[in-house]
Amino acid sequence: MRIAVYGTEVREEFIPIYKRILSFFKLNSIEYFLHQNIGQILNSLYSIKTTEIAVFDEKSIESLSVDFLISIGGDGTFLSAVSYSISCNAPMVGINCGRLGFLADISSENLEAALDQLVNGDYMIEKRSMLELIEPKQLFEGFPFALNELTVHKLDNSSMIKIETFINGEFLSNYWADGLIVGTPTGSTAYSLSVGGPIVMPDLAGFLITPIAPHNLTVRPFVVPDNVEVELRVEGRGNQFLVSFDHRSAPLDFSTHIKIRKANTSIPVVKLQKQSFYTTLREKLMWGADRRN
Repeated sequence: MRIAVYGTEVREEFIPIYKRILSFFKLNSIEYFLHQNIGQILNSLYSIKTTEIAVFDEKSIESLSVDFLISIGGDGTFLSAVSYSISCNAPMVGINCGRLGFLADISSENLEAALDQLVNGDYMIEKRSMLELIEPKQLFEGFPFALNELTVHKLDNSSMIKIETFINGEFLSNYWADGLIVGTPTGSTAYSLSVGGPIVMPDLAGFLITPIAPHNLTVRPFVVPDNVEVELRVEGRGNQFLVSFDHRSAPLDFSTHIKIRKANTSIPVVKLQKQSFYTTLREKLMWGADRRN
């Protein structure tokens, strides 16, 4: 078995987790590769010798033949690892060192047991749909995909913006709001949830359109099929608005139109046995914590 390990930072509190993972790999004769930043940090700051361990970067990951890509961190780290998963065509495993962790849903308490399940094949693969940015396509360094959501938001003043929204070219609504989220089912537990959007199952074939602080109180989150093209035209005071695509953000002029659709590619995500989406909701959102239960 060959595994690539990805992370964006190595805090001191992460070190015991890295040591446990590397020890498990050695004990089970698993060949592994570390993202180059992880290897350098572990070696220089924490005296964990990684000089003989193979490393990878954004280019060399394409030539690796690995069985899994493990993301160590929070959901933000998981999202930044998506491009690596596409490049090496490997299912993603999320080990949570962050807070809630809907994507990185393996806790440190269950680390060895989870790795055992990977080795023994006790898991399922979920295909998570993604958004593709059609216009402007080259905005985010040639990687026009997002696993969670696209968000437009006011930028340079406190006034609301107007977001004209079209579905397959047909006018839907003008959203007078601080912003608007177009999310995937996976993204329903992210930004959309925090502004009142619904939670939907990850395998639902749809997009969530969720306004951020809308001025019209009759405007509510809306779910549309995922076989449509969504176009956004943004107007407001000032010169620019902010567009975010998962963890990446950039300012755009108000004259810029945004078009998105469902991507042809999807992300394979490992789900361990006895770790269903319902279980994750109960654990992360503390459903059932009421003492009457």
